[in-house]
Amino acid sequence: MSGNLADGERGGAADAVLEVACDESGSDGENLTGGNTDVFAHAGVSLSEAEAAATVREIRDRIRSPAEEYKANHLLREKHRAVLEWLLAPRGPIDGRARVHLMEKTFFVVDRTLGLLLDDAGEAAVLFRAGRPAFGETGWRAFLQAANQLLRVRQDGDPVDAFYGTVDTLLRARPRTDAASILERLAATRPRAVSYREGLLAGPPLIPPLNPLLPAIVRTAALWSRDGRPVHLVHDRQNMLTPDRIAWIERTARRAGSGLAGLRLVVARDDARVQVADFLAGIARKIASDELNGRGDPGLTTLLRPYVDPGSVWGDARSGALLADPVAG
Repeated sequence: MSGNLADGERGGAADAVLEVACDESGSDGENLTGGNTDVFAHAGVSLSEAEAAATVREIRDRIRSPAEEYKANHLLREKHRAVLEWLLAPRGPIDGRARVHLMEKTFFVVDRTLGLLLDDAGEAAVLFRAGRPAFGETGWRAFLQAANQLLRVRQDGDPVDAFYGTVDTLLRARPRTDAASILERLAATRPRAVSYREGLLAGPPLIPPLNPLLPAIVRTAALWSRDGRPVHLVHDRQNMLTPDRIAWIERTARRAGSGLAGLRLVVARDDARVQVADFLAGIARKIASDELNGRGDPGLTTLLRPYVDPGSVWGDARSGALLADPVAG
């Protein structure tokens, strides 16, 4: 996918720390193939506290709901479309000051599965795009669910047998396809899968491989600091963000060359910047999910496009092209 970082988020001294407020939408833990949502979104905004508070006040004044806490669904109601368009519009309150990282959850499962078993996530897009045509909706869904169960920390039944049984069934049904050639390589990886599951018996890993939040935060740090400016992230409190995991995020981001200066947790209702990030994350998740499922709104997709991270984890080619900015990179 493609996106664009605007000059407006780079004001001030080159070595000044940029503070970016973050929140997410669409978290179903490790249940990525059978949860309530098919897209995960992680948003960051670089508004000042005063600018964010003014934006939240304007939204409340325009919508006039008695709700104590506003969420993205308030703006997504058809009767409030003008408010949504105002928020996302060019020269609007977050133009050039916000970005959102998207994850298509089923593609994330395929990406992580090939990364774990083959040390080669590069073929994830090939398998993802060839899988459904090759094996049909039922067969492809069975593969995704088996892969999800194999990698998730919680064990239901024997996920190793279930996964390789599914791979074998699909290979016998459609042996001479591009997708089958990758499944043939997967079929030879059972010892690695057994070793992975045995490792989980010692206790849950610090970084669950299928939880999208942690890599999304690392990516957010990279996105906002790619011009060399140090970035400090302010994030809504999450049970997943323990001190050990925050330390992992900081180490991982810095090893990757990001200018992450630190990560601080806040209560969303006490920080208007995080509330605006929450709005954007929920809005982006819904617009992207609608586009993924063939019911996209062209006007809203066009408004969202400039905010979408070029490094979003997305497998569906059609919707990915619509959500991406074709002239930026």
